[in-house]
Amino acid sequence: MAFTVASKKSGKTYHLHARPQELKGGQTVVLYYFAGVPGPLAIDALPDGYVVSENERTGLPLLKKANKL
Repeated sequence: MAFTVASKKSGKTYHLHARPQELKGGQTVVLYYFAGVPGPLAIDALPDGYVVSENERTGLPLLKKANKL
């Protein structure tokens, strides 16, 4: 089951996905994004150190790094 979040503005449900991306220097990073339909890259849990926020204007969810204490 994919990690989901509902938009407060529109009520639409979004599913969290993670995609590995290789950079030009050979380093691999993970890109996180939300989509309306769960796909093969959907992940089950929120990554450690991240929180979900919402764009106030568009209602789209965003993944942000949590504040360090």
